[in-house]
Amino acid sequence: MKALILAGGSGTRLWPLSRKNYPKQFLKINGERSLLQQTAERLLNLLSLDDIVVMTNKEYRFHVGTDMSSLSTVDPGLFSNIILEPASKNTAPAIALGIAYCRDKLGAGNDEVLFVSPSDHVIRPDKRFIEFVRRSEEIAKKGYIVTFGVTPDRPETGYGYIKKGLRQGIAAGEDFFGVEAFVEKPDLDTAKTYLGGGYLWNSGMFAFTIGVMSEELRTYAPKIGKMLDLTFDDMAARFGEMPDLSIDYAVMEKSAKVATLPIDVYWNDIGSWDSMYAITDKDSEGNVVLGDVTMLDTRNCLIIGNKRLISTIGMEDCLIVETEDALLVSKKGETQKVKDLVSRLKKENRSQVDEHVTSYRPWGHYTVLEEGVRYKIKRIVVNPAEKLSLQMHYHRSEHWVVVRGTAKVTIGDKEMLVHENESVFVPKSTLHRLENPGKVHLEIIEVQNGEYVGEDDIVRTDDRYGRQT
Repeated sequence: MKALILAGGSGTRLWPLSRKNYPKQFLKINGERSLLQQTAERLLNLLSLDDIVVMTNKEYRFHVGTDMSSLSTVDPGLFSNIILEPASKNTAPAIALGIAYCRDKLGAGNDEVLFVSPSDHVIRPDKRFIEFVRRSEEIAKKGYIVTFGVTPDRPETGYGYIKKGLRQGIAAGEDFFGVEAFVEKPDLDTAKTYLGGGYLWNSGMFAFTIGVMSEELRTYAPKIGKMLDLTFDDMAARFGEMPDLSIDYAVMEKSAKVATLPIDVYWNDIGSWDSMYAITDKDSEGNVVLGDVTMLDTRNCLIIGNKRLISTIGMEDCLIVETEDALLVSKKGETQKVKDLVSRLKKENRSQVDEHVTSYRPWGHYTVLEEGVRYKIKRIVVNPAEKLSLQMHYHRSEHWVVVRGTAKVTIGDKEMLVHENESVFVPKSTLHRLENPGKVHLEIIEVQNGEYVGEDDIVRTDDRYGRQT
């Protein structure tokens, strides 16, 4: 069996914590591991790291590489099964490209089962879930395309549903069923009728043999299916020619080979702040509190703080999320509208839609401390043994002050070591590079000055991570 984890989404329903440049799958919102890492760790109970493939886009390449490499018990630098989706084309083309990768790069045959999973769901317990993955492999080998259905415990309007059909058989003691219909997200009254009515939440997880799914794509989505005759590299080059279709619409709603396996585990796609509240431990007053928070007469609230003290009086059934540059306040039950709010902010060209104050790079991260006309101040943290690109800026000079660690600095044709409480000046239009040769994190304060201090004023001439701009 191989596993394909889909990690290219840029969801904003958990804004302001999740943003386009650092979306939900990389957040550590319920433990020390990101949601992507948790997804992979679950599968490592059954598969090796070499059997797991992650599909993402070029913007998230290094986030995925860092998260996945940290799971290796052999060599953190070994993980390389990353597919960079050439364009955002929905799940059907993504799965087709994943099939081609497993076939051409991993040597998978038509009889091999591929398990497909989103990267940002909370599922527990892991061992029980893996039992269902094993059962899905058995069912898939019988010629079925297996979709995982979750028995609903509440009338949920944020999920799609599967209407369970007739019993098809049994796998390791568990019944599996045909699918009568796939249903879009319902309104509340309709969702209430689904409880106990043979409907399951559509989890977005699938299992199938490569041969069966390839044949069904050729039959029901021929513009995608014909691409499977190409090599992986050729398919990637022509990826943009494929239609933008979900796997549900392309195959699952049409194929006679679809079966659903009901799974009795805790599952939550954390599709809203209300979902976040549901999965998190609460105090005696029903509050979920993270950060520096003082409350009086406050009940059933989700309050997430960052650096400031948050104080509440007489709050009930509310949501408060504070980041360094944005504050969200909402009634519980209304958080599905966060997506609408983000759309409005996008129309207003708000940078907070895409970017955090802290931005992550393959070498470490930086935080913008202050910005004004002709200047910007950053705190830059470089991981041990990492280095930035050899680069220059046309419109700004930079002044670096080392506050922790030792910096190896290249400016023009000079190379030097700069220690704590020492500084160095980088003139405008001069090639330069910052490196961390040590074993502890390097931290510097950078002061930029010039007529333009945007992040796109950069010309790279050498970069170990292959970045061009």
